[in-house]
Amino acid sequence: MTTMTEASVREFKMPDVGEGLTEAEILKWYVQPGDTVTDGQVVCEVETAKAAVELPIPYDGVVRELHFPEGTTVDVGTPIIAVALAGGAAPEAPAEQPKPAAEEPEPKPEGRQPVLVGYGVATSSTRRRPRKGPEVTVPAPAQAIQAELNGHRGAVAEKSRPLAKPPVRKLAKDLGVDLAAITPSGPDGIITREDVHAAATPRTAEPAAPVTAAPAAPAVPAPVASYDTARETRIPVKGVRKATAAAMVGSAFTAPHVTEFVTVDVTRTMKLVEELKQDKEMQGLRVNPLLLIAKALLVAIKRNPDINASWDEANQEIVRKHYVNLGIAAATPRGLIVPNIKDAQDKTLPQLAEALGELVSTAREGKTSPAAMQGGTVTITNVGVFGVDTGTPILNPGESAILAVGAIKLQPWVHKGKVKPRQVTTLALSFDHRLVDGELGSKVLADVAAVLEQPKRLITWA
Repeated sequence: MTTMTEASVREFKMPDVGEGLTEAEILKWYVQPGDTVTDGQVVCEVETAKAAVELPIPYDGVVRELHFPEGTTVDVGTPIIAVALAGGAAPEAPAEQPKPAAEEPEPKPEGRQPVLVGYGVATSSTRRRPRKGPEVTVPAPAQAIQAELNGHRGAVAEKSRPLAKPPVRKLAKDLGVDLAAITPSGPDGIITREDVHAAATPRTAEPAAPVTAAPAAPAVPAPVASYDTARETRIPVKGVRKATAAAMVGSAFTAPHVTEFVTVDVTRTMKLVEELKQDKEMQGLRVNPLLLIAKALLVAIKRNPDINASWDEANQEIVRKHYVNLGIAAATPRGLIVPNIKDAQDKTLPQLAEALGELVSTAREGKTSPAAMQGGTVTITNVGVFGVDTGTPILNPGESAILAVGAIKLQPWVHKGKVKPRQVTTLALSFDHRLVDGELGSKVLADVAAVLEQPKRLITWA
């Protein structure tokens, strides 16, 4: 029978955002035990593999316990904070509150459900359906052999694959632990990190082999890279940086990259930037060269729509997009992220300037939502802000092209038959050669350069 004390405490779990994320790191707690919270109040900030987001609590009550300290990586679905609900009898001592048993799931709250910022509720992703072993039809000549095999295997042959999340499977692989030999302690028979560590501990302590005449030789520890702690620092790779590293490796070794370059006189574009800054229609907006470069790329895509596509490996198809979600690579303290401007092709210049400004400021604050980084079609990376002339950018996964913009500098340039100092930059376009051939890639890059050289083409070509 459930007591009033048990019913008055709710466990808020690390939410499942429905984007394939399996874990998140708790960056900061905004509340402590004893604090009063209200429905919708942000209680902590977490970092997923995509971005840092804030979690609102869906209850009114008093914080009873924080289950994990800051800096802990927690699996999705794991309780992270206990709240004594308003109007209920709270327990006297935090240590006496029992955890919900695996066989008795806690009641779900009515109305709002805990979700990450920017997402709806993914109700089906918190439970797994039982996995069934494959049905195998054994040919008649092999039935005798199969029967003998079944005699040795017994019930083991009927067991399903152990249930464990991808990070747990990787941990088990790294530690050399057989998941099939572990008794799961998680809900619905899921193997947890603690189960893997518990299984790995005795394995490490076991002697290699029994001996009778001499003491057992000490186990040889796995080689550990030594380093000078006074002069070196090791930084765990996790969150956004870990996801970015995996994505870039996957992109580099999946899509055949080709990069082309063009150096262009952008003096007229720089003059137009200064004029726009004085335009009353652009007051209060972010006006810089990147704005006109983005507009130039959108014009080039309109003239060469085949560049705005993706490669569908499963169906062996090219998917042409009739919209442009323009990605802007942004360097943040947590790593590189690429939020995108949805339907950028439909925006006027002031609207594009406003969207760019919001994108940059949100990224700098570390508040970019996972939704803002989904569905990009092409990307711009501005390496020129670091004083770099150019580069060979790697495609954002799922996209066909990325434009790198180098530093804009005064350089000697032949203009109207004379060598003069002009504002010059180098553009680099990388593209997926499976769906973008050299001709198409060259046309897009040439069009971007032509618009930046003669910005009046923004009118004539649009």
